Amino acid sequence: MFLDAPLAVATEVTLPPDVSRHAQVLRLQPGDALRLFNGQGGEWQAEVLSMGRQTVVVRVDQPLACDRELPRPVTLALGMPANDRMDALVEKATELGVQAIQPLHTSRSVLRLTGERADKRRAHWQGVATAASEQSGRTAVPHLAPVRSVTDWLDQLPAPASDAEQRCLLSFTPDAVPLSSLPSRAGCPLLVLSGPEGGLDPQEETHARQRGFIPVSLGPRVLRADTAPLVVLSWVNFCPLEVVA
Repeated sequence: MFLDAPLAVATEVTLPPDVSRHAQVLRLQPGDALRLFNGQGGEWQAEVLSMGRQTVVVRVDQPLACDRELPRPVTLALGMPANDRMDALVEKATELGVQAIQPLHTSRSVLRLTGERADKRRAHWQGVATAASEQSGRTAVPHLAPVRSVTDWLDQLPAPASDAEQRCLLSFTPDAVPLSSLPSRAGCPLLVLSGPEGGLDPQEETHARQRGFIPVSLGPRVLRADTAPLVVLSWVNFCPLEVVA
């Protein structure tokens, strides 16, 4: 269970309402064991001390070293798909190990979010990511960045820190290279830019290239906006890492 708080051995913690409800749904009882994580690495063994109607108190026991993250950090910058597809994308991307997600407006976006509505959706997606992290056994929760326009985001994107940082633009242009041809190195950050339904327009693709993005192809078939980024994450999960001398 995710607990957004410091954890230390032999401390008693009253779980916040949302986490308490999770424990109650699982029908935990005093004396039952559970595991907590706070996104700072590893897990913590804990024991239920008391179960109330609205509160659950646990005692934090020993830390448990574990690492279930990808061998390299991946950030997805997404032209938001419409309807409930963004919810599903956030959930599955979390399960596959994404580190951060940047929701974007593009010229061809169907979903348009601004102001308070954008803030509420971001908070909702952060909750989806938290739940998916708990379900999949991750010890980190992906960060959902505020909704931005792709133009503003690209303008403020810093230059690549080094040649080891990869920036990929999912594209159907003739010069796009196969994803499988890219080197994959442990610890090498990967930033993936993917368009909404209809993809990015030519001006946006040109802008991305000017910011260091390499056009990448996922094959001859047209994948949905909520499918293509997941293919990249699957590739990162299973692609053999390049040996660096």
